[in-house]
Parts: sequence; structure tokens; C-alpha cells
Amino acid sequence: MSWSQMFLLVAAGVLGGLTGSIAGLASVATYPALLVTGLPPVAANVTNTVALVFNGVGSILGSRPELSGQRQRVVRLLPVAVLGGVVGAVLLLSTPAEGFEKVVPLLLGVASLAILAPVPPPPQPGDGTRRLSSRRIVEAVAVAGICVYGGYFGAAAGVLLLAFLLRSSAESLAHANATKNVVLGAANLSAAVIFACVAPVHWPAVAALGLGCLVGSRLGPVVVRHAPQGPMRAIIGAAGLALAVKLGIDAY
Repeated sequence: MSWSQMFLLVAAGVLGGLTGSIAGLASVATYPALLVTGLPPVAANVTNTVALVFNGVGSILGSRPELSGQRQRVVRLLPVAVLGGVVGAVLLLSTPAEGFEKVVPLLLGVASLAILAPVPPPPQPGDGTRRLSSRRIVEAVAVAGICVYGGYFGAAAGVLLLAFLLRSSAESLAHANATKNVVLGAANLSAAVIFACVAPVHWPAVAALGLGCLVGSRLGPVVVRHAPQGPMRAIIGAAGLALAVKLGIDAY
């Protein structure tokens, strides 16, 4: 790999880390950069997943203020996130990608619209134990499904998860984003461990891309923390819709 290619990957990593920690769109910048360097699609996909571990590290470090008080929820979601990442990695190594490619644009479009829509009122304390249990089951199933996709390919998985977290709780954008960073980071890490052991990971590319991701992702939560929620949600939603249209054109 040439120095110019290494520089390209570092720059793509910074952009991917920034957009990933804000809106879950890291792969939109990082995956194409790996293809430009000459890696075949499968090698680029698994290399991208391993490099994005650094995106998770930086975004979690940057999200520490918003993670305060969320320990119980995060701990509850981590096992399903890890399981989803493992299942997604196994699917990538054993099945074709056509099915996901056709469904993802629709899911991403719905998720982007959900981010743009007003947040529903928070659940009330009198909602009852049974209803709370049902909500948690739905939450676990939804998060597991998103993390399966995250381990499988991952482009815009963060948008799907962010939209769900915003719709399922009374969290602010910054708090939902912090939860997303931890949950998706855990799913990505579990998939990356499998890829590192059995898949064609290109380690020099991981080093360059990971360095950029670490820098960019550390800055993203700071932007979300200080930016007005309305415009930020509009930008994330619009970016998600644009990506959904592009992925839809590619898939159909």
C-alpha cells in the first residue's frame, strides 16, 4: 500500500469517525475509500469493520458526560448487541448480500423520517410493570436486529439505531447518540474479533483507517453536545434519506 493510499485512508477515517459518532454514517466514508485502494468487496468490508473498532473507542470516550446515569440501560442492551454482531459476522462469511442490499434502503428511509419526526412523550411511571417488560422485549429484539445488520455490513446501522432510541425513550439527541455509540461499538467489536481470526483483514489499511477514525470519532460527540438539536436532527435525517436513495438505486 502506497503512502498516498495510506493518507487517503487516514483522511477517510477522520471523516468517517466524525460522521459515525454523530449520525452512524462512518461506513459511507470509510468503505468506499477501501475499495479505491484496490481491496475486493469482502476484504474491504471486514477490514472496515475491524478499523471501526477505533471509531467505537473514540466515540465512547467523547460521550462520557451523556453516558452518566445510563448504566442500567446500556448494560441491559450490551449482550444483545454482542450477539447481534456475532450473528451478522457469521452471515457475512456464509451468505450472499443481495437480501440485505434490497431491504436496507427501505429501513434507512423509515429511520431517517423517524429522526425528523417529533419525539413522542416519555413513558409515564404509571404505565405498569407488564407494559415496561413488553417495551424492553421490543427494545432488545430491535437492537439485536440492527446489530445483526451492523455486523453484516453496517452502512447506516447507526442511523437505524439512533432513530429507534429516539422513538423508544425520552432521551435527548446527545444521550441517544451516546447510547448508540456504546451499543453499536459492542456489536462492531464482536464482529471484528471473528473477522480478525478467520477473514481476509488487510492490517495496514486497518492501522491507517483506524487512526483517522479515532481522531474523528473523538470530536463527534462534542459537536452533538453543543449543536442545536433541531438543526442537527434535520441534517442527520436528510443525510440518511440521501443515502437511502443512493442505496436504493444501487440495489434495484
